[in-house]
Amino acid sequence: MLNLPEVEKAKAIMIEGLNWSVLRWLTEKKKVRKAADVANDVLDAFEKEVKAFWSDELKAAYDELPPTWEGAEPLLAQHKGKEKTINIHPETRNLAKAIKQADEEAYRAHLDAEDMFDRAEKRLSTSMARDGSRKAVISWELHEKAIIKSQSAIQTGKPTLKR
Repeated sequence: MLNLPEVEKAKAIMIEGLNWSVLRWLTEKKKVRKAADVANDVLDAFEKEVKAFWSDELKAAYDELPPTWEGAEPLLAQHKGKEKTINIHPETRNLAKAIKQADEEAYRAHLDAEDMFDRAEKRLSTSMARDGSRKAVISWELHEKAIIKSQSAIQTGKPTLKR
């Protein structure tokens, strides 16, 4: 994995939270939310930085792929006309498709974790909060894997996260 300190800290908090009582969840939820938000922001920033190093051809191939996640219908209308706008090598298209699938899998996992935490909070359910914690850790791991896949697409050098 990427071993980003903010993400590792959030994972540790979520893993610790697997044993918390309802009262502990209520008292720690701001800390949990902040750690999760920071982890998501760090992963998003690193992903953006990595993709900035992509070739123009890969960027074009990725951008022309339509979103496939549930709820993306409004984006599909904006996407029309982007298909195959330039000549792109088939291998580059396949790579872009694989990266897009990894990105969307991570995004769906993120939404699933957020939804689970929302429902847990409304119901004051520790079991749902625990499920949300597991799902959050999984979503970060999927996001890290997607970033690593994006990094592998860079021909020269690897970016480093700016602090």
